[in-house]
Amino acid sequence: MSTSDKLFLEAQQYIPGGVNSPVRAWRAVGGNPLFIQRGRGCRVMDADGKEYVDYVGSWGPLIAGHAHPQIVKAIEESLKRGTSFGAPTPKEIELAKAIVDAVPSIEKVRLTSSGTEATMTALRLARGYTQRSKIIKFDGCYHGHSDALLVRAGSGALTLSLPDSHGVPEAFASQTLVAKYNDLTSVAAYFEADPNGIAAIIVEPIAGNMGLVLPKPEFLAELRQLTQQYGALLIFDEVISGFRMGRGGAQELYKLTPDLTCLGKVVGGGMPLAAVGGKREIMDQLAPVGSVYQAGTLSGNPLAVTAGIETLKIINTPGTYERLNELGTMMAEGLRQAIKDTGTLACVNQIGSMFTLFFGVHAVHDRTTAARSDTKAFARYFQGMIERGVYLPPSQFETAFISLAHSEADVQETVAAAKEVLRSMR
Repeated sequence: MSTSDKLFLEAQQYIPGGVNSPVRAWRAVGGNPLFIQRGRGCRVMDADGKEYVDYVGSWGPLIAGHAHPQIVKAIEESLKRGTSFGAPTPKEIELAKAIVDAVPSIEKVRLTSSGTEATMTALRLARGYTQRSKIIKFDGCYHGHSDALLVRAGSGALTLSLPDSHGVPEAFASQTLVAKYNDLTSVAAYFEADPNGIAAIIVEPIAGNMGLVLPKPEFLAELRQLTQQYGALLIFDEVISGFRMGRGGAQELYKLTPDLTCLGKVVGGGMPLAAVGGKREIMDQLAPVGSVYQAGTLSGNPLAVTAGIETLKIINTPGTYERLNELGTMMAEGLRQAIKDTGTLACVNQIGSMFTLFFGVHAVHDRTTAARSDTKAFARYFQGMIERGVYLPPSQFETAFISLAHSEADVQETVAAAKEVLRSMR
């Protein structure tokens, strides 16, 4: 029995399912999860000392890689001054300014400790600002685990075949309308049925929680037009795509201006930090200026803020996103060639440094097509890659991430391992 197996047995005695987030349990891929004891660059080491090339990257935040010296040094210096104060600190302003400078649609920003808090706050703001109750989300998009958004969600809910959650009152769920991703007709029908009742649309502009799913070219622009037509707000959940697709996120890439933006992961540099930002007139509805209440004891925690500031400095270096795009393209092209060479029915979705290999389908463009994937084949692939020292997200319905710490050699090693595994699965 491995050390990870022993730790998992012990963990199950004290932690529900032995994990503090459901997808970590590996139930979708079989076997017991690895317990990670350290990371450096693009590699992690498990409790038995085995090393892996890592494409989880803490589920996206570690765009600079594990234990980046610049980030570690800054956190150490901040730690000596104290862990938390429950009072404003100068670095909160520094991070807020960096976010406002980078994301054109954001004029003011409120820091939180998690993406769930950010999206929950965005919805409350939208409802308070518009004085409307209903919101539209999309099938397969995951926006955290607040009650209003756990309706036909992605990520762990999709992985574990739990599209809804017990404990969510029907009255809450009834205010959430679910449309089909990449299908404007389903959205327009809701507005036509209730033109004055919808407060906002919340959407992942690049969906990363049913595996990676890209928006059709016109989809996001038409959502913007529709919300403006009916007086609703457009909320971009860029918890994943923010600062990963570019300094301005997906909205910069697609040249769109949402009313509110939710950020997380990269913006916290691997520490518990997220944010919601947007137009000044909307953000000023938040307490203590306005009447929409939101609070958090650890919001703007100095250690997390420090990690975020240093991460944004690193990715602001010229050539950062060109480098990430090169590695992502190399990965996608290599995997597609491996699929072709081995006669495997599969497809690869990729943009920038994000990618997903879907099994059993020719193309994936929404939750319906993603759900047709061969999850048993993915489980075999995942285990084969683990055996060869490649650590992927343990679910068909998650996105893998490349960091600045990865090299061409790491990508080539990964593609070679993938080809071996695919050939063994025939």
